[in-house]
Amino acid sequence: MEDFSKLIASKLNLSLKEVDRTIVLLEGGATIPFISRYRKEATGGMDEVTIQNIKELNDKLHELQRRKEYIVKTITEQGKMTADLQKRLDETWEENVIEDIYLPYKPKRKTRAEAARQRGLEPLADLLWKQRENNVAAFARRYLTDEVKSVEEAIQGACDIIAEKISEDENARNCVRREFGYSGVFSAKVVKSKEEEADKYRDYFDFAEPLRRVSSHRLLAVRRGEEEGFLKVDISPDADDTLGRLVRMFVHGDSESSHLVEDALRDSYKRLLKPSIETEFAAKSKLKADEEAIRVFAENLKQLLMAAPLGLKPTMGIDPGFRTGCKVVCLDNQGNFLHHDVIFPHHPARHPAQAMEMVNDLIEKYHIEAIAIGNGTASRETQSFVESIPFAKPVRIYVVSEQGASIYSASKVARDEFPDEDVTVRGAVSIARRLMDPLAELVKIDPKSIGVGQYQHDVDQTLLKNSLDRTIEYCVNLVGVNLNTASSYLLTYVSGLGPQLAHNIVDYRSLHGVFTSRKQLMDVPRMGAKAFEQSAGFLRIPQAVNPLDSSAVHPESYHIVEQMARDEQCSVADLVRDKELRARIDVRKYITDEIGLPTLNDIIKELAKPGLDPRDAIHEFHFDSNVHDIEDLVIGMELPGIVTNITDFGAFVDIGIHENGLVHRSQLADRFVQNPLDVVTVHQQIWVKVIDVDLKRNRIALSMKGVEQHQTN
Repeated sequence: MEDFSKLIASKLNLSLKEVDRTIVLLEGGATIPFISRYRKEATGGMDEVTIQNIKELNDKLHELQRRKEYIVKTITEQGKMTADLQKRLDETWEENVIEDIYLPYKPKRKTRAEAARQRGLEPLADLLWKQRENNVAAFARRYLTDEVKSVEEAIQGACDIIAEKISEDENARNCVRREFGYSGVFSAKVVKSKEEEADKYRDYFDFAEPLRRVSSHRLLAVRRGEEEGFLKVDISPDADDTLGRLVRMFVHGDSESSHLVEDALRDSYKRLLKPSIETEFAAKSKLKADEEAIRVFAENLKQLLMAAPLGLKPTMGIDPGFRTGCKVVCLDNQGNFLHHDVIFPHHPARHPAQAMEMVNDLIEKYHIEAIAIGNGTASRETQSFVESIPFAKPVRIYVVSEQGASIYSASKVARDEFPDEDVTVRGAVSIARRLMDPLAELVKIDPKSIGVGQYQHDVDQTLLKNSLDRTIEYCVNLVGVNLNTASSYLLTYVSGLGPQLAHNIVDYRSLHGVFTSRKQLMDVPRMGAKAFEQSAGFLRIPQAVNPLDSSAVHPESYHIVEQMARDEQCSVADLVRDKELRARIDVRKYITDEIGLPTLNDIIKELAKPGLDPRDAIHEFHFDSNVHDIEDLVIGMELPGIVTNITDFGAFVDIGIHENGLVHRSQLADRFVQNPLDVVTVHQQIWVKVIDVDLKRNRIALSMKGVEQHQTN
């Protein structure tokens, strides 16, 4: 088997030794979060992205190796393998090149050329290919049979063989590829008679743009229109230039046979070469667009999952509504469901005094410290109502995105959590928990339903799922998980666990009570040494007897901290509490063959702030009290807003009305912005200026140019 470390190190411009060590860890079952956090000596401090790149390239090379073995076997069985051919295949790791080498030997379906060969016309094709013959008809008569009844039929069959020969020629294919890459145009036209049905694709009824410049969102929009049968799509290079280059490559002299070869070449380009390379470029461009859309989606999701948590505080969740009332739930400081009710502060069944009294009673009874209000229908009205209540104690009020809450409330996860409650109660619980800990709650919902994607249903679903799963895994392990409160769904994303072990941990907790030490994890059914190694550092036990159990220090390093404490003649708890004690530690004294400065420095940092949540602190937010509807907007007014979604063409912002406004990429800053993610983040509180309002299409154009960004609360 080929050693891929050199190829990967060269491709990614990394140290060969570190790549080799990383591959050994990956193939030994180590997870990317574990390697990144706890094996820095081996990797040279690579981050998750670099390790993921190594893994993906290693997997791809293994896949190419299997493909090459199959190709070698196929060609060998045909008796056509040569030393030069074997050498080329051994040394080639480009997928296109491998497939081009294989193409002439690939078992054929019933092509026109194959049919001509079976009728004995290959010698005639070989004669034409030499391009010396002027009296082709005389030679063609030699090949007339019961199956080949005319000279014209014989010549056509020979030309079909030549057309296929050219289409399988590596140089010809590379020539056409270069032309597609240089001058390829991506174009779309509306399907005749479907103009009215396809109105939402009107921008693409007569669309053309160089393929190398077409943006991800445009390409995906056009491909969706094609999929729905409204648009015809084409990718073509400059035909005259491309054919001119091919003619110069394959046509020699001015004989009759030369003219026939040129005819065959033109047929080859139109019927075989162009469609084949077009399919290749269509797939590549779609993959590139998919990867860009998935990258934006994953970054949005990461920002959403890493949103500031309220923390462990008794919380009220309110799912607003008009006709059916506002669903109210109360949770304790661990997120446990305590009570639910319904209030009717709005029309048509309006009972504000009764609703106000009920909310006040629930706040007092369940010691509520914060209220989470969903941002859907009746959100602004409900927020105004709650803010008007004269609370006996300070209560913080937040508006929370309820995207996907209805999906969660009807899911198996929600039914398992609350089998006796209906979907409205489950939805309100989800809203409250999103305030307390967005990460822990949002992992229960299909990311595609959270509302931060771009064309998420049009991209490769396997690539999307893998990317989003990695994003969730990254966020979960970066933050760490409370072993005694985490749901099995959250535990699933902890490094080294997975669904079965996550379920076993929750069952063990239910049967034996809370975990008091990480060591107890080894008592969980099916928890082996490898799973413990990979997961333990990311599982936290707040207020554990051993303070290291609530930190990111891995159990494999506890002995180092204990030795530090002995050397300083104090306890581990003293090291955590006392900054001066930690400052006296010379970490170089603890370097060994296995433990280096990266790990030791991480340990000291963690002792200073054990289990510190890396997420920001949460801030209250208030929309402009004078704006409730699109008709309230005036061009030039400046408003507070919350970024709800980011695409490659701009950011969508909630300004407190039903319609989100768009800050186009060109309006994000007073400078050129290539990537909107460089300027804004999902759920960021910003100030925007209204620059256009289209009442007919309910579209709002916003700008951040020249707008002072100040705190909204």
